[in-house]
Amino acid sequence: MKNLFASIPDDLDDELFEEIVRGETVRVERIVSRGHSSPAEGWHDQSWHEWVLVLEGGAILAFEDGEEVTLGPGDHLEIAAHRKHRVKWTAPERATLWLAVHYPA
Repeated sequence: MKNLFASIPDDLDDELFEEIVRGETVRVERIVSRGHSSPAEGWHDQSWHEWVLVLEGGAILAFEDGEEVTLGPGDHLEIAAHRKHRVKWTAPERATLWLAVHYPA
């Protein structure tokens, strides 16, 4: 993949995760969502930090402490290691394209 906006499927049963680059301590991936969300009963609890950027589309991230963050094109957010979170909503009518950077805590 040479262009982050290329090869976006029209129909996605599940979110699409594609690793772009990996180093010893950093991993960068492209995520494509279309109306996807995390299971309501589960929280992501990662042992690494994650920085996310929405390139197009929209999403709402929910945190265990009750905070919710709405993200649109150009919005980015750092999620600290072990901060429990979930994807509450992504735009159903178009692809939400994320760039995620994972790095050590």
